[in-house]
Amino acid sequence: MYRWQGLHDVPATWGRSVVTIGVFDGVHRGHQRIVARAAEKGAELGLPLVVVTFDPHPDEVVRPGSHPPLLCTPRYRTELLGSLGADAVCVVPFSYEFSQLPAEDFVKSVLVDGLHAAAVVVGENFRFGHKAAGNVALLEELGEKYDFAAEGVPLLADHGIIVSSSWIRDLLSAGEVAAAAVDLGRPHRVEGVVVRGHQRGRALGFPTANAEPPPHTAIPADGVYAGWLASLDTDGAELERWPAAISVGTNPTFDGAHRTVEAYALDRDDLDLYGVHVAVDFTDRIRGQVKFESAGDLVKQMGKDVVAARRVTSADPSL
Repeated sequence: MYRWQGLHDVPATWGRSVVTIGVFDGVHRGHQRIVARAAEKGAELGLPLVVVTFDPHPDEVVRPGSHPPLLCTPRYRTELLGSLGADAVCVVPFSYEFSQLPAEDFVKSVLVDGLHAAAVVVGENFRFGHKAAGNVALLEELGEKYDFAAEGVPLLADHGIIVSSSWIRDLLSAGEVAAAAVDLGRPHRVEGVVVRGHQRGRALGFPTANAEPPPHTAIPADGVYAGWLASLDTDGAELERWPAAISVGTNPTFDGAHRTVEAYALDRDDLDLYGVHVAVDFTDRIRGQVKFESAGDLVKQMGKDVVAARRVTSADPSL
C-alpha cells in the first residue's frame, strides 16, 4: 500500500482510480461500509482504490480551539484503511487556505487533477468545499462535468442510532468502551510513549506502563478497565502483546492532579518499557475511579481488578 503525505506525493504516472474521501477518524463500522463499497467499485472497474483523509482534523482548523478528541492517530488510521483494501492512502494537510477552496475547486484539485478519479464513493452526508457548500448532489453534477461517477453510501445505523465518530466519542467519555468497541469493530486504542511516573504501581506490586498519548487523544472516562498492552515498532506494527488491567485517572488515593493512562501487563513484573511506543486497547470497564482510605485498601482492590481483567481478556474473542 502507498502512503502519500499530500497530493504532491502522488506519482506523476498515477492513472485513473476509484476514490473515497473523508476524515475517517476511528475508521468505525460506518466508515468501513463506505470503504468496502469503494473497494467493490474498484474491483468492478479494475482500478486501484485511493482513500483520502485529512490531518489535522478539519474541525480544529475551521473552529480553532475546538480540539475534537481523536479516536486514532493518523498513522493508525492509515494502517486500518490499508487493512480494508486501500491501494493508497493520501493524507491531505488540512489548512485554513485549503478550507477556503470553493467546492468545484476542491473537486478539480483533489479528485480530478490530483487523483484522476474515475469514480468517487462517499458517505451520504459528505460535505466539501468552503463553508461545506458541496454535497453528494453537487458531487454527482461535477462528476458529469469532469467525467467521474459519484455515489453516496447510506449511513450505518445500529438500533436506530447512526454509527458516527461523535457518537463513539460520547460512549468513551461515559466509559462505555465495550459499546464503543462494537461500533468501532475493534477495541478503542490509545497510543503513547511510556514515561516515568511516580512508580507507585511497582511499589504496590503492580508495575504499570504510564503511556503518554498525543494531545487531544480520545481517552475513556476515569476508571479501571480490562484490555491489552502492546509494544509497537517505529512503523506502528505490534511487537508483543499482553493482557492488561488499565487505570485511567488522577490517582486520587495519592491526591494526584495529572490524568494518566497506566497499564499493568497481567502477571508481568519483568518488562522494561520506558521510552517504548505502546498501544493500550480497551475491552471492558471494570469499575469507576475511587479514592481509597489507604494504600492497603487500594492494593486489595487492585488484586480484585486483576482477577476481573484476567476473566475478561481470557474470554476475548479476538484471541
